[in-house]
Amino acid sequence: MLEVITYPNPILRQISKPIEVFDKSLHDLLDAMYEVMLQKNGVGISAIQVAKPIRALLICLPDEEGNQHKEDLLEIINPQILEKDGEILFNEGCLSVPEFYEEVKRASSLKVVYQDRYGNPKELEAKDYLAVALQHEIDHLNGILFIDKLSILKRKKFEKELKHKRKG
Repeated sequence: MLEVITYPNPILRQISKPIEVFDKSLHDLLDAMYEVMLQKNGVGISAIQVAKPIRALLICLPDEEGNQHKEDLLEIINPQILEKDGEILFNEGCLSVPEFYEEVKRASSLKVVYQDRYGNPKELEAKDYLAVALQHEIDHLNGILFIDKLSILKRKKFEKELKHKRKG
């Protein structure tokens, strides 16, 4: 079972490298990431969160009842955002920043090109929740966490909560 690394682990600040080989080891990693994401009740996970600095991420948004279905799973390799539009405030959390949620301002719609697990080129237009999830996970690939997007005041609140949790 893969281990989700948490802030302030310096691995989370690495910039992930593009994937060039779409083989069984990549497929095994994607499958293992999916299992970890579900086990941790996440809607997205990037490879860097399991200490693999490669440009791969998964997103599986829940349906109206809150259930996730494998057929809704997006496996996104080497994503590039082509267009961003609009603005949305969204209450975000992160598997690598457990038990902390805060509103983050993001683009409300995106156009992204990427590759699937076999290296086939794909294009995706995303709005609202999916657009937010994509931006959050793509940020991970660039060494950025959602807490980096917070105002100084909210960031101080986060650091204070983190310190308090550490003392336990």
